[in-house]
Amino acid sequence: MTRLVLAGGRIIDPASPAGQAPTGQAGRDEVGDLVIEGGRIARIGPAGKLGEADRTIDCRGRTVSPGFIDLHVHLREPPISGGDRTGLAETIATGTAAAVAGGFTTVCAMPNTDPPMDCAEAVAYYIRRGRETGLARVLPVGAMTRRRAGREPADLSAMKAAGAVAFSDDGSDVADAKVFEAVLRRAAAIGAVAICHCEDARLAAGGIVNDGPMTLALGLPGIPAEAEIEAVERACRFARATGCRVHVCHVSTAGAVESLRRAKSASAPVTAEATPHHLALTHEALRGRESVFKVSPPLRSASDVAAVVEAVRDGTIDCLATDHAPHTAAAKAKGLVAAPPGMIGLESALAVYVRALVEPGVLDWPDLIARLTAHPAHILGLTAGTLAMGAAADVTVIDPDEPWVIDPAHFASRARNCPFAGWKVKGRVKQTLVGGRVVYEDLA
Repeated sequence: MTRLVLAGGRIIDPASPAGQAPTGQAGRDEVGDLVIEGGRIARIGPAGKLGEADRTIDCRGRTVSPGFIDLHVHLREPPISGGDRTGLAETIATGTAAAVAGGFTTVCAMPNTDPPMDCAEAVAYYIRRGRETGLARVLPVGAMTRRRAGREPADLSAMKAAGAVAFSDDGSDVADAKVFEAVLRRAAAIGAVAICHCEDARLAAGGIVNDGPMTLALGLPGIPAEAEIEAVERACRFARATGCRVHVCHVSTAGAVESLRRAKSASAPVTAEATPHHLALTHEALRGRESVFKVSPPLRSASDVAAVVEAVRDGTIDCLATDHAPHTAAAKAKGLVAAPPGMIGLESALAVYVRALVEPGVLDWPDLIARLTAHPAHILGLTAGTLAMGAAADVTVIDPDEPWVIDPAHFASRARNCPFAGWKVKGRVKQTLVGGRVVYEDLA
């Protein structure tokens, strides 16, 4: 049995049970050694006191955390066997390579593929292909409705039995109230989470950028904040009415934050996520009309960004997710109006979170790691996101102070549509382990 020791690092595990944390407090934050045996966490203790190892990784000056979990990733690969993948913006293989390079050991694959992931066979394909890559764990999110058309609920029970961890029509809202309610009631009956892209299509129709000064500056139609706010309020109402656990994707507006606060204060079963780009960029980035900054929902005003940041700080927004959305260079070269929305984020996420949240003092490192590990695991009920004894050894090793420049040309992702290219940042993933196996190592 291989024995691996991560030696001398700052071990942070927000989910660690009180009995396993130092001095009995909930959550672990201590300098020491972490021992992995048989692909699982075997022991944590004082540095240099836990015996010999087959391999030792020097983690002094580094942070050792549970592997990151991303609830919102687009891997683009069609859920079919075989087929030509050469023209895809991303595949399960390249997407999981990007994930582990960014410290993510588990990614939830969204169903807006072509064809959509809307049946048990499609879910099973994604699980099988995920295992074949041998990198990050791939957890499929099944479609809420057949072909994501919003007209008829998909077979949620069959997809859950095949391995789907949640359901979403991500990329679009289920506009028909009866269909939406039926989906949520079915999800509640089988104990599943509904992941909702909250945008009223009628209010957003034809929009390109955030409605406001930028629409005038660019001469382009806007997407009003009300499109998100009304859809979030609707999702919260249906969550209360059906008892279904609803998770709100990529919150981008101050109004949506307030809607979530009200719903949570009324004990609605609602959680939410924020993305790197909605925390670190405003609609001002679009002044140059570069399509790399086109995303759905759109980049918003500085006051919206401030509200989303505050919601992450106070816990109104529960976790962080990348909404990694790869596109080909040809697709993004069509110009701001015709190009598809979306940005890649797996490999730059940690550094952007450090800049947007840690450096300004919004979160400290244990708080940041909680929102990348324990919180998303709790939302989906995953047995992941922890360094507890006996847990699968999914681990991320970070140099919190290493400076670097974000350069998409060196990314493992097949796509290059990164809005943070050229940013000088700090905080870098050095090793990523899945099941005790080193699947990524930065040797620079």
